Amino acid sequence: MKYLHALNKIDGIGPQKLKTLLTTFGTAENAWKADLATLRKVLSVDKLPEKIFFERQNINPNLEWEKIEKAGIDVIAFTSPAYPRLLKEIHNPPYLIYTRGKLVFNEIPAIAIVGSRKFSNYGEQLANVFARDLAKAGFVIISGLALGIDAISHRGALEARGKTIAVLGGGIDNKSIYPRANYNLAQEIIASNGLIMSDYPPETSASATTFPARNRIIAGLSLGTLVIEAGEKSGTLITAKMSLESNREVFAIPGSIFSPTSIGTNNLIKSGAKIVTCVQDILEELNLFQNLEAKQAILKLPGNAEEELLLKILSDIPLHIDNIAKSANITVAKISSTLTMMEIKGWVKNLGGQNYILL
Repeated sequence: MKYLHALNKIDGIGPQKLKTLLTTFGTAENAWKADLATLRKVLSVDKLPEKIFFERQNINPNLEWEKIEKAGIDVIAFTSPAYPRLLKEIHNPPYLIYTRGKLVFNEIPAIAIVGSRKFSNYGEQLANVFARDLAKAGFVIISGLALGIDAISHRGALEARGKTIAVLGGGIDNKSIYPRANYNLAQEIIASNGLIMSDYPPETSASATTFPARNRIIAGLSLGTLVIEAGEKSGTLITAKMSLESNREVFAIPGSIFSPTSIGTNNLIKSGAKIVTCVQDILEELNLFQNLEAKQAILKLPGNAEEELLLKILSDIPLHIDNIAKSANITVAKISSTLTMMEIKGWVKNLGGQNYILL
C-alpha cells in the first residue's frame, strides 16, 4: 500500500495507469523500482515515464506512509473488500481512496444532496429538512463539504444523529481541508462516526480542476442524487449529469420560476428528473417501501407540526378526538383533517365514535 500511495502522489498517474503498472509489474513496489527503459515500454503517454522516474526521487514511500498513519488516514484500494461497491460501477473509478472516520462503506444506503453555494432561505430550509429526514430514514447523506447547500445538508444529517460523508476535492489531512470555513464541520463529521474522503492524496490543494472529478465520486457512492437548488450554469448540475451517466436516479425539488437559484433544478425536472416534494417520493422511486425498516422510518417523518404533535399524543390506548384537541390545544376541525390524512397514510386508526389509536 505504501508504494501504491507513493505512485498516486505523482501527477498524471490516474486509475487506469495504476492498473496498467500493477498488471505489468505484479506489485506496486516493482513498478516503483522499475528502470526508465522499462517504464517507457509500459507507458506510451508522452513524458509520463520520465516524470515517474524523476519525481519518485523526491518521494520517500516510508516517510509518506508515516504521514498517512499519523494523520489517522485509511487508504482503501480498488481490490479491497472495503471498497464501496457502487463506486466500482462508475466510469473510471479511483483506484485508491483516502478516508478519515469510522463509517463502513456498503452497510447503509446513501443519497447525495447537492446544491448551489448561493442559496435562498427556501433552499436552506429544504436542505436541512431533507437531510435530516433522509438520515432518520436510514440513509447516509453524501455531499461535498462546500459552502451553501452542501454544508447545510451535512449539518442536517448530524442534527438527526445520522451518518454523513463529505467528499473533498483535495487532501483530507488537516492542512488541506477545503474550504477552511468548513474545517470544524469536517472534524464534527469525523467525530460523529461519519467520513471525510477523497481520491486525492494528502497535501493536495483543492482547485477548480479537482472538483469535477470529486463530483463523480459523490454521484458514484449514492443510489441517487437530490438537487436542492441550482442556478442555470451551476456546477451542481455536473453531479446530476454524472449520476445519470452512472445509471443512478436524479431527484430535484421545484422552485419558483422567478428565482435564479431554481432555474437549474426546474430545468432538470423538465429534462426528466424525478420531482420530489417529500422523502416518501424518494423511497418510492428507489423501491424502498418493501423494506420494513424504511416503512418504520416513514412513521417517524411527519409532514407538518400538527402530525408531529399528534404522533406524540396518540398511543395504543383509544383517545377521543375532543381529548386529542384539548391535549394538542388545536381546534377540533384542524385535528379532524389532520387525523384523516394520518389515517390515509396508515399511521392511525379510527375505532369508531371518533376514538383513535396509533398504529
